[in-house]
Amino acid sequence: MIPVLTPEQSDSWDHRAAGAGIELATLMESAGRAAAFVVANRYAHLLRSGVLVAAGPGNNGGDGWVIARALHRSAVPVWVASAGAGSELRERMAMLARAEGVRDVAADGPWPTVGLAVDALMGTGAVGAPRPDMAALLGRIHDLGTPVVAIDGPTGVDLLTGIVHGVTRADLTVTFGGFRRGHLLARDEMGDLTVVDIGHPPPDPSWPLVVSDFQAAGWIPRLHARDHKGNRGRVVIVGGAAGMSGALRLAARAAFAAGAGLVHAVAPSDTVAALVQAEPDLQTLAQGFDQPPSAALLELVAQADTVVIGPGLGRDAGRRAFITALIERAKTAVLDADALVAFGGAVDALAALAAGRPLVLTPHPGEFRTLFPALASTRELDPWAAASAAAQETGATILLKGVPSVIASAGRQLLTVVAGNPGLATGGSGDVLSGLVGTHLAGGLDAEIAGALGAQILGRAADLAARRHTARSLRPMDVVHALPDLWREWEVLHTAGAAARPPILVELPQPRTS
Repeated sequence: MIPVLTPEQSDSWDHRAAGAGIELATLMESAGRAAAFVVANRYAHLLRSGVLVAAGPGNNGGDGWVIARALHRSAVPVWVASAGAGSELRERMAMLARAEGVRDVAADGPWPTVGLAVDALMGTGAVGAPRPDMAALLGRIHDLGTPVVAIDGPTGVDLLTGIVHGVTRADLTVTFGGFRRGHLLARDEMGDLTVVDIGHPPPDPSWPLVVSDFQAAGWIPRLHARDHKGNRGRVVIVGGAAGMSGALRLAARAAFAAGAGLVHAVAPSDTVAALVQAEPDLQTLAQGFDQPPSAALLELVAQADTVVIGPGLGRDAGRRAFITALIERAKTAVLDADALVAFGGAVDALAALAAGRPLVLTPHPGEFRTLFPALASTRELDPWAAASAAAQETGATILLKGVPSVIASAGRQLLTVVAGNPGLATGGSGDVLSGLVGTHLAGGLDAEIAGALGAQILGRAADLAARRHTARSLRPMDVVHALPDLWREWEVLHTAGAAARPPILVELPQPRTS
């Protein structure tokens, strides 16, 4: 899997490479040539029209000069607009390129007509708004009206926090070794993202990792001819109060579509009466949420492999005591939506419940703020730190939903899910997620893997569904209906393995927004 880095970690990785005998100049040469390969592969039809490279004063500008030299050697017309003198390594690369015939153009002078622009102005460590001379050069790049390829990241985007300074964009971003946090926090500005290998040593095992389809396909338990409903996971879903039966139905349908052997719905009697007609696959138990759990419900929960509580549960008084009584009998549990809100101001009670069993919490930003008000501001700029602190505080696995989603368990490596699109920003998507996570928790996966797998499945199924329905028209049931297509894709991936395309490590398309 691919790491997610802060700019400081990225810098330390470069220096660790140098300590291992891989000189920084070698890394820069590898980075520039790998980026040139990606550019030529993606925009072959535009290269003969010429390429304009905007090179900044730092090492990012050095990458730009290497790109220019690599393209020039392939007879591509290329010019470099430079933002003044720069670092020693950058100047070495500029000297090599000029010696081979790469042409300079003045940043504020006339430029040739080109078909493609490369933004190599500011790199991973840049903080704050671009200074005036680079902002002016960036503005001219955008005014060309050509596709823009950003090296490391678009100038003006803080690659630690994702904060965007001014107007910036890229059609394609090429980065090195792993994602920077800002790439995933500012997805709208990145365009398509490509990570290339430039020869770094292995990443630090403490860094967060991005979940890939190949990894997720390997996590899914295999089916066997001798399987029966009792060993494919028994999931109990508690929710569906008056007016909110749809949330329960979505979670249950997702659980079945993910492969659960038995799915039980626990809801008030009116909801159960409707479910019997609408969802014949479900087993049901009537239970009022304003009453203590019945003996039959407690026994059902004790026999289940996992209990999912929250989809359409409602927020009336007494919910916390009701939920607590169920979890105390459960082997494993997932808390979502209203079940999370019930524990606002009572994180210590959640920690006590998590001490006795695997517990997955799936908050969206508002629910996270309710549970962890002291971490709310951290979540906006650093969801990795926020999720990690919440997991440490509760002892539960935290699936912090967002762009990106972060999965944290105390003492475990953070996982990051980048699949999905804005079509998931609809009521019901979280209910589908809870059904997916609950099914894989019931299937025997540990809590962090079940959470990451559920989030990856949701995002990738949404991406498949958006091709058919568009992101704008996407509904949660469209995502559930796309699951069979995803299983077929992943079965091929699991059998054949991921295709090797060095130096490309991973390509992340821009999310569908229409």
